[in-house]
Amino acid sequence: MTNDVIRILELRSVTGSGGGPEKTILHGAARGDSRKFAVTVCYIRDRRDGAFDIAGRARDLGLDYVEIVERRSLDPAVVPALRRLVRERGIDIIHSHDYKTDLLAVLVARATGTIPLATVHGWTGHSWRERCVYYALDKRLLRAFPMSIAVSSQIREELIRCNVAPARVRVVLNGIDSVAFRRDRSADMEARRALGVTPDQIVVGAIGRLEPQKRFDLMIRACAALRDRWPGLRLLIAGDGSQRAALESLAATLMPGEACRLLGHRPDVAALHHGFNLFAQSSDYEGTPNSVLEAMALENAVVATSAGGTSEIIEDGVHGLIVPCGDVAGLAHAIDRSLRHPKATAGRVAHARLRVETTLSFDARVDAVERIYAELAIRFRRPIAAQLTERSA
Repeated sequence: MTNDVIRILELRSVTGSGGGPEKTILHGAARGDSRKFAVTVCYIRDRRDGAFDIAGRARDLGLDYVEIVERRSLDPAVVPALRRLVRERGIDIIHSHDYKTDLLAVLVARATGTIPLATVHGWTGHSWRERCVYYALDKRLLRAFPMSIAVSSQIREELIRCNVAPARVRVVLNGIDSVAFRRDRSADMEARRALGVTPDQIVVGAIGRLEPQKRFDLMIRACAALRDRWPGLRLLIAGDGSQRAALESLAATLMPGEACRLLGHRPDVAALHHGFNLFAQSSDYEGTPNSVLEAMALENAVVATSAGGTSEIIEDGVHGLIVPCGDVAGLAHAIDRSLRHPKATAGRVAHARLRVETTLSFDARVDAVERIYAELAIRFRRPIAAQLTERSA
């Protein structure tokens, strides 16, 4: 390791298995240029969270990974623990990824002289406290950051509306590893057998947390409306969350029997896609959805709402079909159109695959973020070599 290496602390707080940001953080740390950037990944873990599984995933990727265990949701002991970690690792930039770690990054940066940077993945919580307290405070706090990364233009516009300086917000769309996510057509039949569907059935697949903003109720209603025209249609939804019981009840009413199944949390995303004929997303709110990027890479036709950055990664009619949020009839029509016109659909699938191999590749995203790291290091601190000399003195 040379003296001009920039040291990054990726900082995140999450419960259970997390979500899309975990893929971005963990794989980004693994794919970075280690000649120029030394990355430590730190997760704040609630000791009461028995479902937390980030450590194993970080270990599998060979990351420099640290956990700070908190006794409760707002544990003041976390701040001195982070300060020690920053000093021990000689951290230059603290890169936070949620409202809680945004606050921690500012507090620790002020105490240690490091540079805070936030990636804003979105504000997806649905409780009153999250929406009206935590998120409102977070948007004010982000004014203090020298730079924030927004994963969609919609998020950037929201930050600017909340008086974050436009020059301090950069849009970097999520990307995907198109080598790791590649369709193997020879695996399709086995994947469908594993899902319990026959070759003549049409599988509409959906993946995501079963939370209100994902609007899987709309997906169920849209697919139910297509059953007369497509009697072999099956809807499979992978994911878990607070809405599971309500969605199971709705599915039992509108798509009884095996017509709609909730699969629970599934880590085998690629295997699921090999069993789908089409991927659909029905969200009211997104950052830049990793699930859509995965569908594009795995060569499934995509029908999605215009939520968040979705309409930035998919051009309607070119890479997939985009419909307005909350439009059940529009969602049903787009699914029907994809199924009725297979040649046009295949063309969109091919264009989507090319897009994730180029503009939306994970390497392109990592490069964009690393350029921001380098810019911050030049603009906001003394030369790295001088600082390292001081630290070792």
